[in-house]
Amino acid sequence: MKQRFFKSLADLRFAIAILLIIASFSIIGTVIEQDQSIEVYKLNYPLTNRVFGFLSWDIIIKFGFDHVYKTWWFITALVLFGLSLLTCTILQQLPGLRISRRCQFFRNPQQFQRLKVSTQLKNSNLQKLISSIKQTQYSVFHQRNIIYAYKGLIGRIAPIIVHFSMILILIGTVLGAVNGFKAQEIIPKTETFHIQNILSNGQFTVIPKVSTRINDFWITYTKQTTINQFYSDISILNVEGNEIDRKTIYVNSPAQYRGIKYYQTDWNLIGLRIENENHEVLQYPLINFGNTQNKIWITWIPKTFDFDTGIIVLMDNLQGYCSIYNEFGEFLGNLELNEFGNRNFPITLIDILSSTGLQIKTDPGIPLIYTGFFFLMISTLISYITYSQIWVIKQNKNLFIGGTTTRATFEFEIEFFKLIKSTAK
Repeated sequence: MKQRFFKSLADLRFAIAILLIIASFSIIGTVIEQDQSIEVYKLNYPLTNRVFGFLSWDIIIKFGFDHVYKTWWFITALVLFGLSLLTCTILQQLPGLRISRRCQFFRNPQQFQRLKVSTQLKNSNLQKLISSIKQTQYSVFHQRNIIYAYKGLIGRIAPIIVHFSMILILIGTVLGAVNGFKAQEIIPKTETFHIQNILSNGQFTVIPKVSTRINDFWITYTKQTTINQFYSDISILNVEGNEIDRKTIYVNSPAQYRGIKYYQTDWNLIGLRIENENHEVLQYPLINFGNTQNKIWITWIPKTFDFDTGIIVLMDNLQGYCSIYNEFGEFLGNLELNEFGNRNFPITLIDILSSTGLQIKTDPGIPLIYTGFFFLMISTLISYITYSQIWVIKQNKNLFIGGTTTRATFEFEIEFFKLIKSTAK
């Protein structure tokens, strides 16, 4: 009973069925947005107008379609697929490799009928044939009037390496799903923060207690005044608030500390600090009313306590200046940092307050996944090595010769007939 169970688990049809199930789950995870807030699902999948006539936000939340790759049923499918690969490797691949290393002599000429390539020679020299086979890099086993030869045994290892690499990838995927997390933080410059805004995390995730300080944030621009890159200078702090690591990050160049990665993802302007004609330093918030492609910030600086008159400040970059308009929308001029305006707007722009958007994530399965893909590439190269076998039986004055190969059949046939030709000389 136990043996039958493991044979069923190692069966190719079972592995294909599980793989199709995993593919179906992945399609669900691709179609439905993952790890979003419940408000997003209520907006996109309302109860009154169900998608496809049945799909609404309550079904998505109930069955875990909002985090498919962390659900128990997806992880169970991965585990079953991994067990199938492991069982197939132990019960089929490894025994097959051991058989390939053995001497598999043919003792009856009728056995040649099942080979891809075979022939019969008369009055040929057996020793000459053995010499020719050895010259083509075959390992030869000779027992009286029978010969067995093979080469490319390493090519038989490729399927085992494929299974091993896929098992590593599956383990890494499961480990990342149950023990990883992703967070998003919008932090003003010079502020210190802890990881709090968790977007997604696994069942066994422990959020690290680490503090991070944003030392500085700046943007570089092209000659056409479009954004070239934006940077954040961050410091990792210990429990006493002392700096233990510091790095400048930018898009596609994250910082890493004890498996935690800090990615630069976004930025924002949050306020202006000005000095009025009475030498009072005041701070006003900036409101973003543009889109992600064209960001524009605006604020209102009143001249009176009843807020009925004042100036409008517009900004669309972090290059150190802003544009000033009156309450009727008439352009009054530009104001740069530490520059005093004029009698129409008697203020000095002291500072532009910015914030940086960071994505903080950890995935302990990444090293295993990368290692798995490395071995997968190695197995691809090894699979090009052809495993070929040749059998010879000498019976009276007749030589029965035959062979088979795992791939590159045409090249093997050419090699085979060259051996026959060299024997006939």
